Amino acid sequence: MRRAAVISFRTARLTPLRNIALRNSRGVFQSSNYVLGRRQSSGPSKPTPKTLSASKPTPSMYIRRFSLAFVSGLVGYSAWYTYKAQNTESIAYGNSNSISTTSIQQSKAPSTSLTSSFPQPAETTEAVERKAVIIGADNLYTGAISGNEPITKDTDESGRKVLEMLSPDQVSQKLRRNEESYLIGRGKGVVRYDVVQMPSNDPIEDDHSEKIIELPQALGNATAAQTTSSDWMFWGVFDGHSGWTTSAKLRQVLINFVARELNSTYKAALVNPEDSTPSNDAVEAAIKTGFTRLDNEIVHESVEKVLKAKSKPVAAELLAPALSGSCALLSFYDSNTKLLRVACTGDSRAVLGRRGDSGKWAATPLSVDQTGGNPDEESRMRKLHPGEDHVIRNGRVLGGLEPTRAFGDATYKWTREVSERLKQSFFGRTPSNLLRTPPYVTAEPVVTTTKIQPEKGDFVVMATDGLWEMLTNEEVVGLVGQWIEKQSSDTNGNLASSWAKMFTQQKGLPVEQIKAKQEKGGQKQPIRQQQWGVKGGEKERFVVEDKNVATHLVRNALGGKDTDMVRALLTLPAPYSRRYRDDLTVEVIFFGNSDKSGDVVVNKEASASAKEIKAKL
Repeated sequence: MRRAAVISFRTARLTPLRNIALRNSRGVFQSSNYVLGRRQSSGPSKPTPKTLSASKPTPSMYIRRFSLAFVSGLVGYSAWYTYKAQNTESIAYGNSNSISTTSIQQSKAPSTSLTSSFPQPAETTEAVERKAVIIGADNLYTGAISGNEPITKDTDESGRKVLEMLSPDQVSQKLRRNEESYLIGRGKGVVRYDVVQMPSNDPIEDDHSEKIIELPQALGNATAAQTTSSDWMFWGVFDGHSGWTTSAKLRQVLINFVARELNSTYKAALVNPEDSTPSNDAVEAAIKTGFTRLDNEIVHESVEKVLKAKSKPVAAELLAPALSGSCALLSFYDSNTKLLRVACTGDSRAVLGRRGDSGKWAATPLSVDQTGGNPDEESRMRKLHPGEDHVIRNGRVLGGLEPTRAFGDATYKWTREVSERLKQSFFGRTPSNLLRTPPYVTAEPVVTTTKIQPEKGDFVVMATDGLWEMLTNEEVVGLVGQWIEKQSSDTNGNLASSWAKMFTQQKGLPVEQIKAKQEKGGQKQPIRQQQWGVKGGEKERFVVEDKNVATHLVRNALGGKDTDMVRALLTLPAPYSRRYRDDLTVEVIFFGNSDKSGDVVVNKEASASAKEIKAKL
């Protein structure tokens, strides 16, 4: 999630690069013809030199230059490399300063780069060209290395950094490292769900959890004709910020808090014989109560325990989830009513895919991004804090926090006196100078209710905002539809039922496109596409290479067919990768008619380490 401390790229310009070092037989880097200059969003841009403004590239030129200089050049920040000098060349940086570099005689010492954990190609006597980049303080340069000897990690005083790109095989290994897939044989309307995570922060600040609760017939409010129990199924994705502790807390207990409130609500409905199930309002209220009670424990009850214990170790343990923060997106499916409730706190997003009469899928958002940039959220905040002009500033709460709803983030919820007392006696953060009438941020979710149609093969995509920065709702739903069609034509595809085979092949993404002027309902647009100048149709952008559909979405979000982009984005390590991509957590739930074995089993062909993954129930 983009936060105040994170630098985002809002504009980019390409300038011709002069005095580029060419690669010779000794392995000198060959840089691309252009460099990318960047401007921080928090400060003014530098004036463009007149000599450059005259040659401003056209949009089509931008795309070509982007793929050469920017995509391949994202990967340099993890380590500093230098090489023993033989012949001196010069590279011109974007600020017109010339920096000396040398031709390369690669060392035979073992590589200590990030890629050392991946299988390396066997060394041969034949020279192999490999891709790399040279990166400066503000600019990125594409490079190439000839030869097959390892690169030696080293440093120099120039501030330049060089890193070899991951190979395509290494990219697939990294994409699939955290993928999981489960086949649901409950016969209750859900056939499968896939999940994957791709870290950008170290450690990853995202988290997720899933749980299936089998209810007795009485609590499920089954009629006399129904002799089987019903299921409550939960899926949650949690987008942490300012640390990982809040999202980890949500993974551990949020579903339990919500299920406890739902249990009380369903039991209360049994008191009245005329009620078959609780009202929709009662169910939504129970979910909201579960969210707010947990946040109260994290933010306020923790303070009471810390002040009573008067212990810094206790403070460190209890205050960590309060001082960091997390968005939460929780889906609750009742197999008896076939109703899906989606509770959203923050700017993660859920989207429903449903096949229409046209044969294409329609994308329906099941949540709204709750940020300072959402007009409805801004209006709500201003009504709660009248007279505070800066309650939303630059699209952020008090100019700092982007989501208007979140767990934790206690400095936006505590009074100034509480923050100062904790900081003086234990530790903590100094509250904003604009703090007047807290709390400014709430964990209360907005809940939507949707009737699921398993017979139509509905699916839901849940993801943290890192995915929606790169793809639109329609692209995500279309990509899942494209993946389903590939599985239906693949005799080895295993979706726990034959429902995938009822779909016919479509050209392009099989998704209904919304009108360009249609309102987006306050949702953020894929800013990464705008920043990177991504254009082109589905045939030029997207691929189907993965058995796990969540991994399929992440691969295409990071570049798809543009393998250089995917390699570059995945080579770039933390913390520098955070400038170009966020943590990614993606979960896809498939509804349909499955067998009634009662089992939840690991789908081995779409899971990274089936031996280490246990079926969840």
